[in-house]
Amino acid sequence: MDKPADHPERLIIEPMGEEDIEPVAAIEEDSFSDPWPLEAFRTELENNSMASYFVARLDGEVIAYIGAWLVLAEVHITTLAVAKHHRRQGIASRLLEALIEAACPQGARYFTLEVRPSNKAALSFYEKCGFTVLGRRHRYYNDEDALIMTRENLQPPGD
Repeated sequence: MDKPADHPERLIIEPMGEEDIEPVAAIEEDSFSDPWPLEAFRTELENNSMASYFVARLDGEVIAYIGAWLVLAEVHITTLAVAKHHRRQGIASRLLEALIEAACPQGARYFTLEVRPSNKAALSFYEKCGFTVLGRRHRYYNDEDALIMTRENLQPPGD
Protein backbone atom coordinates (compact mmCIF):
# COMPACT_ATOMS: atom_id res chain seq x y z
CA MET A 1 0.00 0.00 0.00
CA ASP A 2 1.24 3.50 -0.84
CA LYS A 3 1.95 5.67 2.18
CA PRO A 4 1.64 9.47 2.41
CA ALA A 5 5.38 9.65 3.09
CA ASP A 6 5.96 8.05 -0.33
CA HIS A 7 3.73 10.65 -2.03
CA PRO A 8 3.61 13.77 0.19
CA GLU A 9 1.76 15.72 -2.51
CA ARG A 10 -1.24 13.42 -2.00
CA LEU A 11 -1.57 14.47 1.66
CA ILE A 12 -3.53 17.70 2.08
CA ILE A 13 -3.71 19.54 5.41
CA GLU A 14 -6.56 22.05 5.66
CA PRO A 15 -8.95 23.59 8.17
CA MET A 16 -11.69 21.24 9.34
CA GLY A 17 -15.15 21.93 7.98
CA GLU A 18 -18.61 20.78 8.94
CA GLU A 19 -18.44 18.02 6.31
CA ASP A 20 -15.45 16.56 8.19
CA ILE A 21 -17.22 16.09 11.53
CA GLU A 22 -18.49 12.56 10.89
CA PRO A 23 -15.18 11.10 9.62
CA VAL A 24 -13.30 12.86 12.43
CA ALA A 25 -15.72 11.46 15.02
CA ALA A 26 -15.24 7.98 13.54
CA ILE A 27 -11.44 8.24 13.87
CA GLU A 28 -11.90 9.57 17.43
CA GLU A 29 -14.17 6.64 18.31
CA ASP A 30 -11.65 4.15 16.92
CA SER A 31 -8.69 5.82 18.65
CA PHE A 32 -9.72 6.52 22.24
CA SER A 33 -11.32 4.58 25.09
CA ASP A 34 -13.30 7.67 26.11
CA PRO A 35 -13.91 9.48 22.80
CA TRP A 36 -15.44 12.89 22.30
CA PRO A 37 -19.00 12.63 20.95
CA LEU A 38 -19.71 13.86 17.44
CA GLU A 39 -21.59 16.87 18.81
CA ALA A 40 -18.49 18.05 20.70
CA PHE A 41 -16.70 18.55 17.39
CA ARG A 42 -19.71 20.39 15.98
CA THR A 43 -19.78 22.68 19.03
CA GLU A 44 -16.06 23.36 18.73
CA LEU A 45 -16.39 24.37 15.07
CA GLU A 46 -19.57 26.41 15.40
CA ASN A 47 -19.32 28.03 18.84
CA ASN A 48 -15.73 28.19 20.06
CA SER A 49 -13.92 31.24 18.69
CA MET A 50 -10.67 30.02 20.30
CA ALA A 51 -10.80 26.65 18.51
CA SER A 52 -8.62 25.76 15.56
CA TYR A 53 -9.04 22.35 13.89
CA PHE A 54 -7.26 20.84 10.91
CA VAL A 55 -7.74 17.61 9.00
CA ALA A 56 -5.34 15.57 6.91
CA ARG A 57 -6.78 14.18 3.69
CA LEU A 58 -5.29 11.46 1.55
CA ASP A 59 -6.92 11.22 -1.86
CA GLY A 60 -9.91 13.12 -0.45
CA GLU A 61 -10.42 10.86 2.60
CA VAL A 62 -10.02 12.33 6.11
CA ILE A 63 -7.35 10.22 7.78
CA ALA A 64 -6.32 12.41 10.74
CA TYR A 65 -7.11 15.57 12.64
CA ILE A 66 -5.80 17.95 15.28
CA GLY A 67 -7.68 20.42 17.45
CA ALA A 68 -6.47 23.21 19.69
CA TRP A 69 -7.51 26.34 21.51
CA LEU A 70 -5.49 29.51 21.09
CA VAL A 71 -5.64 31.52 24.31
CA LEU A 72 -3.31 34.54 24.28
CA ALA A 73 0.19 33.07 23.78
CA GLU A 74 -0.84 29.45 24.57
CA VAL A 75 -1.95 26.81 22.11
CA HIS A 76 -3.68 24.07 24.07
CA ILE A 77 -3.95 20.88 21.99
CA THR A 78 -7.31 19.34 22.77
CA THR A 79 -7.20 16.31 20.48
CA LEU A 80 -5.04 14.62 17.86
CA ALA A 81 -5.60 11.28 16.16
CA VAL A 82 -4.58 9.42 13.03
CA ALA A 83 -6.60 6.57 11.56
CA LYS A 84 -5.02 3.26 12.62
CA HIS A 85 -3.92 2.16 9.15
CA HIS A 86 -2.12 5.51 8.57
CA ARG A 87 -0.14 5.79 11.80
CA ARG A 88 3.65 6.15 11.97
CA GLN A 89 3.85 7.83 8.57
CA GLY A 90 4.56 11.42 9.65
CA ILE A 91 0.95 12.60 9.41
CA ALA A 92 0.67 13.77 13.04
CA SER A 93 3.89 15.75 12.57
CA ARG A 94 2.46 17.43 9.46
CA LEU A 95 -0.69 18.36 11.39
CA LEU A 96 1.38 19.80 14.23
CA GLU A 97 3.40 21.85 11.72
CA ALA A 98 0.18 23.21 10.20
CA LEU A 99 -1.04 24.20 13.65
CA ILE A 100 2.25 26.00 14.38
CA GLU A 101 2.06 27.85 11.06
CA ALA A 102 -1.51 28.96 11.79
CA ALA A 103 -1.00 29.88 15.45
CA CYS A 104 2.32 31.75 15.41
CA PRO A 105 1.06 34.76 13.43
CA GLN A 106 -1.70 35.04 16.04
CA GLY A 107 0.83 35.40 18.87
CA ALA A 108 1.24 31.78 20.01
CA ARG A 109 4.52 31.08 21.77
CA TYR A 110 4.00 27.74 23.54
CA PHE A 111 1.90 24.57 23.48
CA THR A 112 0.27 22.65 26.30
CA LEU A 113 -1.63 19.36 26.33
CA GLU A 114 -2.68 16.48 28.55
CA VAL A 115 -1.90 12.86 27.76
CA ARG A 116 -2.47 9.55 29.51
CA PRO A 117 0.75 8.12 30.99
CA SER A 118 -0.29 4.75 29.55
CA ASN A 119 -0.40 6.18 25.99
CA LYS A 120 3.23 5.37 25.23
CA ALA A 121 2.92 6.09 21.49
CA ALA A 122 1.58 9.60 22.14
CA LEU A 123 4.19 10.28 24.82
CA SER A 124 6.96 9.22 22.47
CA PHE A 125 5.56 11.36 19.64
CA TYR A 126 5.24 14.48 21.79
CA GLU A 127 8.71 14.03 23.28
CA LYS A 128 10.13 13.65 19.76
CA CYS A 129 8.39 16.94 18.89
CA GLY A 130 10.07 18.78 21.76
CA PHE A 131 7.41 18.52 24.47
CA THR A 132 8.40 17.95 28.09
CA VAL A 133 6.37 16.84 31.09
CA LEU A 134 5.48 19.81 33.26
CA GLY A 135 3.18 18.15 35.80
CA ARG A 136 0.32 15.78 36.47
CA ARG A 137 -3.47 16.17 36.80
CA HIS A 138 -4.80 13.63 39.29
CA ARG A 139 -7.60 11.41 37.86
CA TYR A 140 -8.06 13.74 34.88
CA TYR A 141 -9.37 10.86 32.76
CA ASN A 142 -11.50 9.51 35.66
CA ASP A 143 -9.58 6.23 35.74
CA GLU A 144 -6.12 7.65 35.08
CA ASP A 145 -3.98 10.71 35.73
CA ALA A 146 -2.93 13.01 32.91
CA LEU A 147 0.58 14.19 32.27
CA ILE A 148 0.72 17.90 31.43
CA MET A 149 3.19 18.48 28.63
CA THR A 150 4.49 21.71 27.20
CA ARG A 151 6.63 22.94 24.37
CA GLU A 152 8.00 26.41 24.87
CA ASN A 153 9.91 28.87 22.72
CA LEU A 154 7.59 28.20 19.83
CA GLN A 155 8.87 29.96 16.76
CA PRO A 156 7.13 30.38 13.47
CA PRO A 157 8.68 28.51 10.55
CA GLY A 158 11.57 30.45 9.08
CA ASP A 159 12.44 32.35 12.28
